[in-house]
Amino acid sequence: MDARGSERLLGMLEEAQVEAEVLVGIPDRLAKFVEPFTQSILQAKQRRRAAEFIGGLLSDVERKNAESIAYRHDQERKEMQYFLGESRWEHQPLLIELSRQVGRDLGRPDGVIVFDPSSFPKKGTESVGVQRQWCGRLGKIENCQVGVFMGYVSAAEHALVNARLYLPREWAKDKARRAKCHVPREVKFQTRHALCLQMLEEAGHLLPHRWIAGDDELGRSSGFRRELRERNERYLLAVPSNTLVRDLDAEPPEQDGPGAPRKTPFVRADKWRASLPESAWTRIDVRDGEKGPLVVEVATCRVQAKADGKRVGPEELFVVIRLTDESGAVKHDYYLSNAPPDTPAAELARVAKAEHRIEECIQRGKSECGLADYEVRSWGGWYHHQALSLIAAWFLNCELRSGKKIGPGFHVPAAPRRDCSTAPRRLRLRRAGSRRLPLHPPLGTQSIRPLLSPQTPQVLGATRVPATAVLEQ
Repeated sequence: MDARGSERLLGMLEEAQVEAEVLVGIPDRLAKFVEPFTQSILQAKQRRRAAEFIGGLLSDVERKNAESIAYRHDQERKEMQYFLGESRWEHQPLLIELSRQVGRDLGRPDGVIVFDPSSFPKKGTESVGVQRQWCGRLGKIENCQVGVFMGYVSAAEHALVNARLYLPREWAKDKARRAKCHVPREVKFQTRHALCLQMLEEAGHLLPHRWIAGDDELGRSSGFRRELRERNERYLLAVPSNTLVRDLDAEPPEQDGPGAPRKTPFVRADKWRASLPESAWTRIDVRDGEKGPLVVEVATCRVQAKADGKRVGPEELFVVIRLTDESGAVKHDYYLSNAPPDTPAAELARVAKAEHRIEECIQRGKSECGLADYEVRSWGGWYHHQALSLIAAWFLNCELRSGKKIGPGFHVPAAPRRDCSTAPRRLRLRRAGSRRLPLHPPLGTQSIRPLLSPQTPQVLGATRVPATAVLEQ
């Protein structure tokens, strides 16, 4: 794990310490929490199943799929599997409600919408959209599905709000496979960039924002950047180090003779960066987690970049961010933006940091809310699971923020007066070792207890706990 990853992990562990009072009343809060999401589901039985599934995603089961969650509720697995993978109910209204709540609770005028593809390694060829393609999780081409996620980052917090399944061109053309996985007729092949624009159009107005951010897979497309400009969206998108740019601030080559004025040649982004003098860098202190300042350096210039089809793009702001980790290794990230040239370096660093926050959200979702634990093969099943997982993650987000605010105004029922000289009892984390305690007995052997009960503090504690940690009191 690199220095930035370690810094984020330490911050997450620090955040995982919560007051014991936070656990009081969780079942009632969860029941009330799910109501705005499930009210769009027409059948009462499906609404109940959705609430049960969200509760299961928030429980201590190790593998958070339909079968395990059904057993957690002491139910037959087939009914929960049918609800998730085959029954018909619209997931989209649930995600719109999620975006509305995130925008209401976390919204800030300078918020950042972030798009980030994420892969799900899969065996076999039957699951919808699975094929051999680049798998970022494994760092190689492998059998996997790819989801494109939309997140929101502000000074208040960060959360995932939407998702799309990328359906490769081969799948989109295969009628037999489409029919077997129940892919709707109206679904056609769309690039990952098109999926991002679709989500932006659907929910962007619900999320107060000033910026759009994304990784170099999205930023490398000049067409995607053009679409954002046409929508009057300001972007800061990562680009590969081999992106060809023309420095518009550099002196053009001398004219050898008559003819059109010579222009500065295109060079690779990393070669342009290597030619910079030290005076070109601006030092910025940004804080990442609870463990002190993180210093980055920012350099910018006005450029034209080579567009798709070897055309020359419009003027853009080229941004390079340099970071030196604890081992002394230097890392450079490259970005293109349509922001004004006088945009403060600190603002650019803030937006670049927002992109990493969504990577963190995805990892939290996979480790805490079963985002990658689904065992469905159908189109609808994938979307059902993702929507309910994102909602479960939002509940944990809400609980975490409430826990940070615990005090005289916290929403805990009145209790007998206690000795104020006694410090509030806290839940503390320790790393698992030889004395590691299991979070729960093997499935099928445990008694069925109420989900998220005050007697099971590990449930809420897991909102910030890696798999190698347990809770103690």
